[in-house]
Amino acid sequence: MSHSLIYVTASGRDEALALARALVEARLVACANVLDGVTSLYWWDGKVQEEPEAVMICKTRSDLADAVVARVKDLHSYACPCVVAVPVSSGNPAFLAWIDAETAE
Repeated sequence: MSHSLIYVTASGRDEALALARALVEARLVACANVLDGVTSLYWWDGKVQEEPEAVMICKTRSDLADAVVARVKDLHSYACPCVVAVPVSSGNPAFLAWIDAETAE
């Protein structure tokens, strides 16, 4: 089975935690790490923006990535949230098996 990390930015810690809880409780992801206190710079509405954000990194099966993206888009406060899947090429076999078990239907 293949695995992915899902990288998401959120408006802050509270939103990232709410997203993480929804994804974990739905078993769409096995684990979500929330990293608070990041600063993002990006183009929006024709100018460079600088905003505090939180980052969420989720671990899941690759076959669930599209469902994770859809759920984040449904719940997120942003009009165009950053939510991207990055394939995992290798890792601790026991940890990858744990991801499989915790995201089982």
